[in-house]
Amino acid sequence: MPREPHHQHVEVLIIGGGQAGLSLSYLLKQQGLSHLILEKNRLGHAWRSERWDSFCLVTPNWQCTLPGFPYQGDDPDGFMVKDQIVDYIDAYIAAFGPPALEGVAVTGVRRDAAGGWLVQTGAGPYHAAQVVIAVGGYHTAIVPADAARLPAGVLQLHSSDYVNPGQLPPGEVLVVGTGQSGCQIAEDLHLAGRRVHLCVGDAPRVARRYRGQDVVKWLDEMAYYDLPVDRHPLGAGVRDKTNHYVTGRDGGRDIDLRKFALEGMQLYGRYLSLDNGVARFGDDLARNLDGADAVYRKINASIDQHIAAHAIDAPFEAPYAPLWQPGPDAPATLDMGTVSAVVWCIGFRTDFSWVDAPIFDQRGYPGHERGVTAEPGLYFLGLPWQYTWGSGRFSGIARDAAHLLEHIVRRAQASSQVEAASR
Repeated sequence: MPREPHHQHVEVLIIGGGQAGLSLSYLLKQQGLSHLILEKNRLGHAWRSERWDSFCLVTPNWQCTLPGFPYQGDDPDGFMVKDQIVDYIDAYIAAFGPPALEGVAVTGVRRDAAGGWLVQTGAGPYHAAQVVIAVGGYHTAIVPADAARLPAGVLQLHSSDYVNPGQLPPGEVLVVGTGQSGCQIAEDLHLAGRRVHLCVGDAPRVARRYRGQDVVKWLDEMAYYDLPVDRHPLGAGVRDKTNHYVTGRDGGRDIDLRKFALEGMQLYGRYLSLDNGVARFGDDLARNLDGADAVYRKINASIDQHIAAHAIDAPFEAPYAPLWQPGPDAPATLDMGTVSAVVWCIGFRTDFSWVDAPIFDQRGYPGHERGVTAEPGLYFLGLPWQYTWGSGRFSGIARDAAHLLEHIVRRAQASSQVEAASR
């Protein structure tokens, strides 16, 4: 059936202009394939507007390997800070000039009668032969329902809205969550001299350096970053796991919450509820700290095995010994009258409700094989653990984008052959 004449037609439409969408655009342009990126904000928006001032990468700069644009700075073993990351993205954009429309929000995607895809946007409808959804997996900020019960004078914000300590009113701060964001924001406030109360969850941690080099370098040599999700011991379940906390700040170091406790940070177990101006926490603080350390030691032990198996000359390092232990009288409540601000660092939910296709499970996660869905011409790119640990990151997006490129090119060629035969 013919397309409605007012629909703008695009052969390949990419939704999202972060590193995923840009990477695929680079490869498509190399192939001479017509395409367009639609980005509701500005290209690279998340790096510009959803990171705090002291944010930095937790992986070394040498892992920044966008297609055709590897890191070329003078500090490959360092960790780019926020402004340097934005400069890296902007330089990539300038290097190849992706065809893109900024400030265009996509509100719906569905199959159309012509066999392609109808994409509704704030700038009018588009028709596309193939659509790539490259908006990552972090969409809706999670804030607990009882946050509404916080005292009126307490400022609360999500980690994606945190900028710096000066943004918060004077006083004590409650940080909820110990994934990468929670730990790094807690440290940022702690280093600024703020009194921090930190709710510790079950997130694991990892050493920054071990036995002479960065742990990321060891894991790279051990081919951990090449391990596909279908061969991971947890299988697809690894996609639900919280990232290990560590930091690249000031050249990179461990984040040890026990050290923070010795320095005056108050640690609690998992956040449970808020009633009558009192926050309540679980009795799992010691268990959560021990669990994080167990993962830390396990990763180090795997490096020890790698070193021994390959007879690598690496300096010996003694096993980690806990610096501090919570006592039996660890507090289980906090009177919020002493707190001026709360930073919720408990993650995001995915939201693909605007995509009308029978590919989602009960939780709204898209079914796919390395980003290729069962719906012809519909793909995803940049999802956490889409294929490997590096999926969606600077280190692994090139491989995922190249895989999708093969499918997109093959489908485009088949479509052209059918069209030519029908003339």
